[in-house]
Amino acid sequence: MSLKKSCSESAELIQDCQHCSLTVSVGCEDVKPFTPEKSKEIVMSLQQPAVFCNMVSDWPALHWNAKYLSTVLEGKTIQFRLGLKTVDLVPQFETSCSYVEATLEEFLAWTCGQPCLSGPFSCYDYSKYWAYADYKYIARIFEDKPEIFQDVRWSDFGFPGRSGKESTLWIGSEGANTPCHLDSYGCNLVLQVQGRKRWHLFPPGDTSFLYPTRIPYEESSIFSKVNIANPDLKRFPEFRNSTAHVVTLSPGQVLFVPRHWWHYVESIDPVTVSINSWIELDADHEARVEEAITRMLVCAIKSAENPSDGDLWLNPTEVEATSHEINLQYLNKAVSAYLKCQETSVSGQARSSSTGAEQRTNAACKRKRREIGCEPEGCTLLTQEWDFPTPKAEELQKMPFGPHLVRVLPQSHQTSMLGSAVESDGRDLLHENEGEHFGKLHCKRKRLLMSNDCETAAHQMDSDCSPCSSQTALSTNDLLDCLVNPRVISLVAQLLLERTRV
Repeated sequence: MSLKKSCSESAELIQDCQHCSLTVSVGCEDVKPFTPEKSKEIVMSLQQPAVFCNMVSDWPALHWNAKYLSTVLEGKTIQFRLGLKTVDLVPQFETSCSYVEATLEEFLAWTCGQPCLSGPFSCYDYSKYWAYADYKYIARIFEDKPEIFQDVRWSDFGFPGRSGKESTLWIGSEGANTPCHLDSYGCNLVLQVQGRKRWHLFPPGDTSFLYPTRIPYEESSIFSKVNIANPDLKRFPEFRNSTAHVVTLSPGQVLFVPRHWWHYVESIDPVTVSINSWIELDADHEARVEEAITRMLVCAIKSAENPSDGDLWLNPTEVEATSHEINLQYLNKAVSAYLKCQETSVSGQARSSSTGAEQRTNAACKRKRREIGCEPEGCTLLTQEWDFPTPKAEELQKMPFGPHLVRVLPQSHQTSMLGSAVESDGRDLLHENEGEHFGKLHCKRKRLLMSNDCETAAHQMDSDCSPCSSQTALSTNDLLDCLVNPRVISLVAQLLLERTRV
């Protein structure tokens, strides 16, 4: 049996079993279509989303379905975010969700429709709500079982030493979703373990069409005001000009999300499990300066707006609004780290000036908020941060697209299903025509909405996001959307860095 045929059949079998409690993989156990070196080259140079197939069939993590994880956790509770399945015109941000602490056993019983007369899910009708245990750092929830980290083997993608310890776990029910956003830092590799998720991805060039906002505020995440599942085209008419790349990710497949690509993600099966890892990039050093500037402005303005209201403008992943002094220290550290890397680069480090070189990983730069540091090997100055060129045809031709590396096409292109036959040249892209942060150490949520009052649990929408708000009276958030617009912050960061070099 040829490699191509056996791997293709494996992918089909995985898709056929995507509703099973166990993810099944057969064939190709020891044969990878790409070497670690080639995989890393693809990840560091590709500027469009793509799906790796037949790369993880021998990973023990493929058995991490929710039932297995519940056994490993041994009754340990984790936090779930709950939202309404009804689709509104405004995004269901984390600030408008409820939160409960529950075991995976309780979660699985709830997803099966078993009556919950008591317990954490008792107030949440499964037919009306979804639940999502998102952003769960594996190093934390399995801190007493470090041996499990080795079940995740990102070394197969050219990142030796990267395992579950540097990865994040996502467990959700049908309808669970992440609002459309982009990650300020790094690129993203996502392994689908159980169930399917539908990804809507938008290129960086579509940023203005997605109406970026920093409220709710979270470091390293820029949200879109548009509800991708039900866009309000009266309020956001430019969204019509965006280009969605849509793909349904099935178990055993790994999605590559390039730097600064917007994404809205939704679980479409009763239970889904995913594992991801954010890959550090040289460009993150300038991005940290931009994030420090953004934090200073948002904290200063929002803290002064309504001091008595607390920090309701913060995403629950943020502990508290930091003081001006702390924010200024953070900015200075970010600038110092950036300049240190620049000096090292100028002093004689051999660096390619190609686009691919801008996306080389810097393993010494850790995913720690406010712990800015860099080893001598390079950091590249990115000018025109938000001016992303369209990949040239000849560059795409060099990519080994085919049954093992499948590009995600724009929605308007010819469609086909992942795992099915590709076009005759083996290079056309597969996607679904139907129509999540690096640098984030998600601290314990400050405001847990765990009320057992079913009438007040969830869907507490921010008044600033209401479609009924005045179209003429400008709000503080309207001003912030302009002040901390990604293009504006990029320009401010460049001007600030130029001043420090004088």
